[in-house]
Amino acid sequence: MRRRQGGVAVVTALLLTTLAVTIVASLFWQQQVQVRSMENQRLQLQTRWIVRGALDLSRLVLFQDYIDTQNQAYTQLGGIWAMPLEETRLDDYIERERAEAENFNATLSGRMIDAQSRYNLANLADKGQPTPREVMLFERLLTNLRLDSSLAQAVARQVADAQPQQLGQQSVPAKVIGLMRVEDLLAVSGFTPQTIEKLRDFVIVLPKRTKLNANTVSAELMSAMMDKMSMSDAAAIVNTRKRAYYRDKPTFDTSLPAGVTALTDYDVNSNFFLAYSRVRLDRAALDTQSLLERAGNGITSVVWIREN
Repeated sequence: MRRRQGGVAVVTALLLTTLAVTIVASLFWQQQVQVRSMENQRLQLQTRWIVRGALDLSRLVLFQDYIDTQNQAYTQLGGIWAMPLEETRLDDYIERERAEAENFNATLSGRMIDAQSRYNLANLADKGQPTPREVMLFERLLTNLRLDSSLAQAVARQVADAQPQQLGQQSVPAKVIGLMRVEDLLAVSGFTPQTIEKLRDFVIVLPKRTKLNANTVSAELMSAMMDKMSMSDAAAIVNTRKRAYYRDKPTFDTSLPAGVTALTDYDVNSNFFLAYSRVRLDRAALDTQSLLERAGNGITSVVWIREN
């Protein structure tokens, strides 16, 4: 009996010890999870602050570009805004590494592109009605990209239905939600993910109607925006533009082949820019895309920010 009681006591002690160890280990694990969660939140918050700093830098660069070209009022691919920022370590975190003997591994990279070097799908309709010449331009662009040109009519109708219509003295609300980004074209019949990828670098959705910039558009879009202009003529203009950009619209007009007419309004200046940035901070990373609008006085504002 005593041996049996002694065995039960030993087993009970072992069970209690195991239970205590399990509880302590669970508490340590929960604490570790909470600490790691707080660290992740801190890193995410810091990356967002770095992105804000990157946007301020982009706005400053665009303002400097405005100062450099305000007498000519042109935007060209050789401007300071077009110079990419390669992956660069942040000085503030380098100083923290020296002071705290830790490795923060904080880097920032980014680039900007001219949003008006892409065709603005908002131009396809006006006051709830498709614009024929803009639709023709989009058809030509689709043809140059070896895509189905009939898709242009469907997109124009989608854009028109998303605009308020005026019937006499009465304003009729929009029928559908408007396009917000290129990926929204998947809601239009005939578009596939492969089609979207081919179009991604040539079209954009901006908050209002805009003019194409003859200094920054691609050869495919140059040919599409000019009636009776072949791809070879467009490529020749783009190659010439690399050596000498156009400081005003009349100068560009003189470079056009005989008989070529524009299907849309265009200029040599831009007000909208896309800013891309990538922030790495330890194990956290944040990719963002921002739309910036530069006003006539050179002041730049952020229209929207999208995180990837």
